[in-house]
Amino acid sequence: MRDRLGTLLVWASGILVMGVLLAIISIVLIRGLPFLSLEFLTQAPQKMGREGGILPMIAGTFLLAMVAVPIATVLGVGAAIYLSEYTVEGRLTRIVRSGTEILAGVPSIIFGLFGFVLFVVTLGFGWSVVSGGLTVAFMTLPTIIRTSEESLRAVPRIYREVSYALGAGKWHTIRKVVLPSAGQGILTGVMLALGRSVAETAAVIFTAGSSLRFPTSPFDPVRTMAVHFYILAREGISMDRAYATAAALIVLILVVNSIALTLMRRYRARF
Repeated sequence: MRDRLGTLLVWASGILVMGVLLAIISIVLIRGLPFLSLEFLTQAPQKMGREGGILPMIAGTFLLAMVAVPIATVLGVGAAIYLSEYTVEGRLTRIVRSGTEILAGVPSIIFGLFGFVLFVVTLGFGWSVVSGGLTVAFMTLPTIIRTSEESLRAVPRIYREVSYALGAGKWHTIRKVVLPSAGQGILTGVMLALGRSVAETAAVIFTAGSSLRFPTSPFDPVRTMAVHFYILAREGISMDRAYATAAALIVLILVVNSIALTLMRRYRARF
């Protein structure tokens, strides 16, 4: 009876989660897809967003992600390799891991204030793609570190021992044996970081600005699709275009996740 009850609860939880996800996606797509068009995706906004399209917002979203995700990936995977391969469990390791967990719980608005003080004011980058990308990179670091570390620790110890027995060094073993074995989990963390970077609003408003112009330089202010949706909806400028922007953002995330899943399947089959 307990086994059946546990199975029933697990299935109910999964169905509930999928139901919530489908409900959110369905509501946004039903209200937003009728207003999506080629002109909406290829034109600049006019009259504060009441007319025109979202082309500068699409470009700003991609530029911000192109700055944030590579930096967060390099630092996050490097920290995960250090924690799992180069240290023994001790006080320093516990401090670093605790700091990572605390960092994951910091509200995004705090990251925005930190990025504003450091990058916008102190370093003089101003409201720009660089300031927003660096802030989002620091904000997504905990996700990549935790997922990468768990993926690296899940690689069987025997893989490393066999590599050492064949004469390989530690770094060669990490590059050729450990990282390929943990690649799927690391890529999952990177995709989670990418999803958060394109959907963030509070930290981006404080650091990247909210310009409606098309960005031509990494030091230009930008408005991402998530910020554009937030401003259109909150200020009551145009709910129809707000939902259209949200629908375009959801479609973009679904496409990116589908590509990532395809790459992971091919990578797993090849490896």
